[in-house]
Amino acid sequence: MDFSLSDEQKLLRKNTAEFLEKNLKPFVREIDNNGEIPMEFFRKAGENGIISPLIKLKYGGPSLSFMDSVIISEEIARIDTSMATSVYYLLNTSWAYVLQKYGKQELKDKLLPEIANGSRFIGIASTEPSGGSDVANITTTGRIENGKVIINGEKMYISGAVEAKKNGGGHLTLVKTKEGVGHKGITMVYVPANADGIEITKLNNMGRMGISTSGIKYTNVEVPEENIIGEINEGFYYSMDGFNHARIMVAAACNGLSYKMLEEGLNYIKERKAFGKHLSDFEAISFEAADLSTDIEMAALLNYKAAYLADVEDPDFYIYSSMSKLKSPQIAMDTTKKVMMWFGAYGYTKDSGIEMAARGIFSYLVGAEGALNIMKVIISKAILK
Repeated sequence: MDFSLSDEQKLLRKNTAEFLEKNLKPFVREIDNNGEIPMEFFRKAGENGIISPLIKLKYGGPSLSFMDSVIISEEIARIDTSMATSVYYLLNTSWAYVLQKYGKQELKDKLLPEIANGSRFIGIASTEPSGGSDVANITTTGRIENGKVIINGEKMYISGAVEAKKNGGGHLTLVKTKEGVGHKGITMVYVPANADGIEITKLNNMGRMGISTSGIKYTNVEVPEENIIGEINEGFYYSMDGFNHARIMVAAACNGLSYKMLEEGLNYIKERKAFGKHLSDFEAISFEAADLSTDIEMAALLNYKAAYLADVEDPDFYIYSSMSKLKSPQIAMDTTKKVMMWFGAYGYTKDSGIEMAARGIFSYLVGAEGALNIMKVIISKAILK
């Protein structure tokens, strides 16, 4: 058992960190204030192979591993602590993986090269106004006739709809194609965000402002039957595969944020003085730092195991990705909160940057590839079967 990164992975981390320091860090506050990530960043990230790294060489991607993708995800969250760029990255990475794995060749040839070069966005549209976790009971319908899929219904809390409409991207959309059979009647369809009959309503979030969250209404939206991903009525299984892999990217982003917040906190308490001593000399704070450091390391190692198991296609990897998604957001939130308290009143100001992280990480607690209690359902079923 080897816990070290390969020389190639160490170089990937170094190069990614340097690229993000130059091309993302100067715009982070602007991203949070203006609610938009510059398209030029995605183009440059595509040129460097870090916007959808699982895409194979034949489609213009770098054909990296899940472990490599985790390294990139951690580094993105270290720089853009609002988590907006992390959300864009995890969607573009995870759902391009699903398209690549299950999509028809013509659709892959059309979409994957532009996803890989950063000019096109891809996401997932499964959540509806009635809820997100109960995927089997979606009500959006897809009627297949005359070589087309005609879609009617509504999705809610969908990430990246505004961005997809702007750059010609779209979402892998779950629709009901057979009634009365629950999850066995769901089909996954790629739906461009600029298709006729689509109405996008942007929602106002508390955080991760650089990527949109929207409601999408479909009124007789027609897409070619070639846009069906895999087999008809098998979409539920493709979406679960996607969510299981996406959770690794979510956890990696949370861990990257935790590392960054703790780093900022340690630097502060080693410099800040009160009552004639550095804050780090007070055990109430130094012991808290020890606990946080231990928690973060445990979370990162758990997620590395999940990524490794995904790379070797171990059928039990989904258990570990669920464990990572369960623990990493909570640890990131706890780390951010405690570091803010170390900073005192300054931590509550926008100048510190910690409040931006606190607003962003909350989205991973309440949802994003599955709520925390859903992770417990998955894990408990696996260990009790």
